[in-house]
Amino acid sequence: MADGLNEYRTARVAELLSDFRTLQYYIAAADCNPANMDDYYTEGWAALRQCALDGQHILNCAADVSVPRASGGPDEQAKAELKQVNLDAYGRRHEGQKIYLRQAAAQRWVEWRDQILMGGRPHSGIQPQLEVCDQQLRIELASISDEVVYSELQASDMNMGRWTAEDPSLRAVQRWVRTRRC
Repeated sequence: MADGLNEYRTARVAELLSDFRTLQYYIAAADCNPANMDDYYTEGWAALRQCALDGQHILNCAADVSVPRASGGPDEQAKAELKQVNLDAYGRRHEGQKIYLRQAAAQRWVEWRDQILMGGRPHSGIQPQLEVCDQQLRIELASISDEVVYSELQASDMNMGRWTAEDPSLRAVQRWVRTRRC
């Protein structure tokens, strides 16, 4: 028997995909290469390039379209399909947000590094400051966990008054992500 929630499920999928599209736009727009190619292999620039690759990967991952046949008619089948699409969209948004947060941390690193360098090149007199900058980047990147991202997105959705009754659990999202690794 149909539960009458397929309109909510459809709207939720649309919200998630819209969020993901916005994240992809920001991820793709970020500069990944330094003006001075001597900086190419520094931590922040390497992180920015990895974010671009990860963003492209999550965009290119095929959706899992294997939905079991639901008994109960077309509305129940639509419900099963929408739940599967919801998981896919939720997982993509989750990964996109993680990439975006890592990218933002790396972009802050670029700004801090530029402030330290003041238009010059690295030298022994500023090496301790550059090491602190690198360490701060490592700390920020390590703080971007699945748990933090999931909680922040969940809180944001609730604050916006979005329908979240059937959002997948963190574990389901993590399983989805694991199946998308190549």
